Amino acid sequence: MKRVVVAPGDGIGPEVIPPALDVLRFFHPDWEYIPVYLGYECWKRTGDALSAKTLDVLKKADLILFGAITTPPDPKYHSVVLRIRKELDLYANLRPVFGNGFDILIVRENTEGLYSGIEWQEKDRACTLRVVSEAGSRRIARFASACAKKRRRHLTIGNKANVMKSDAYFLEICMDEAEKAGISIDKKYIDSLVLDVLQHPSRYDVIVTTNIFGDILSDAAAYLEGGLGMLPSANIGKSQALFEPVHGSAPDIAGKGVANPIAAIRCVSLLLKYNGEKPLATEIERAIQKTITDGIKTPDLGGTASTEEVGRAVLQNLVNVKKETVDQ
Repeated sequence: MKRVVVAPGDGIGPEVIPPALDVLRFFHPDWEYIPVYLGYECWKRTGDALSAKTLDVLKKADLILFGAITTPPDPKYHSVVLRIRKELDLYANLRPVFGNGFDILIVRENTEGLYSGIEWQEKDRACTLRVVSEAGSRRIARFASACAKKRRRHLTIGNKANVMKSDAYFLEICMDEAEKAGISIDKKYIDSLVLDVLQHPSRYDVIVTTNIFGDILSDAAAYLEGGLGMLPSANIGKSQALFEPVHGSAPDIAGKGVANPIAAIRCVSLLLKYNGEKPLATEIERAIQKTITDGIKTPDLGGTASTEEVGRAVLQNLVNVKKETVDQ
């Protein structure tokens, strides 16, 4: 039995996580589900966005289903997401983007780079240290190369090595690991890579890049699937994994019941794949596509359905598939 920690978080997180949790419970009603509360709203109520007790619960989890976090521009507030990634050493961020004729896996280094968390403010400037270490670069390059070996055996390395020595270092290490893995590579400057992915997505298989570049690239690539409401992500460590939608807390639509739950539901698909249950993950993707084809879509996709209506439709499609299988 798996121990699953559920953290809805802020904004639309508490709206999109329940439909996703319903889907996970459909497949695994016997697992242990543990709710925790963290984030900006928690900070406003208690003065602590991520308590030591909550962090301890996260560290003991097998799997984490995570909603969204609001990070205000307040120097006293420290990013909950960055802290969790560091404390649990969730070094690989996976963001799949797929559709008609393309299937891309963006592998983003998740614990250092410009999101190293090493920052300070001086009299007339604020500074952030960009950390690109050999250990961090080598393990993400090795992870991405392993992913590529299971797919089309090709790796694209997103970088800005023409400007930054830290990226030249990252590129060199990625090339070394790809060569060891026996896969082909190409190197793309990140600015031109973002444009080319949008124009010619079928050219790409696995893309590896540094932290902030991976963040920007994957958000832009969401355009290929209809927007941020469609994309899930997985944060993978040595023994733990956290799954969260790419879209963030979206406070402008929070509480309106119109948030797209598909990214959160797709997080369950990634979770099941991680757990070695790929056929169940495939069932979820089919249920999602059936829901969209039936015209049950939230406003961001041009529909009029609510968050709950989309969630219920996906779940009903899963129930129907299971019933048909039993009847056969």
